Amino acid sequence: MKKLLVFFEIPAADFGRAVKFYETILDVKTSVYDCENEKMACFPEEEGVCPGAISYAPGFLPSENGVLVSLNCDDMEATHALILANGGKIVIPKTKIEAEGRGFFSTFIDSEGNTIGLYSDK
Repeated sequence: MKKLLVFFEIPAADFGRAVKFYETILDVKTSVYDCENEKMACFPEEEGVCPGAISYAPGFLPSENGVLVSLNCDDMEATHALILANGGKIVIPKTKIEAEGRGFFSTFIDSEGNTIGLYSDK
């Protein structure tokens, strides 16, 4: 079966702030591209493919009510602390997924006003 998730883009009103936010809370380095009116900070490749990016473009605005993208993290409590320390807000705290063999999820509002999900096995 082919992968269902091909690529995601997280909209940013303040591109630099959003890049710093995600690099800090996920402990990653993004690759930044500036294409005239649009900017993109690509997350590190997974299995040779970039899974997504932080994007700035006129008319592509952050929203609390858009598509929910969930990001993987190793330590949800530590990630929550980084979210709060960097201007984010926890919406749904760490919650056990009831399906057998599944981990935990939470949601937060990022530095740009997007609602984003987190997933962790622990």
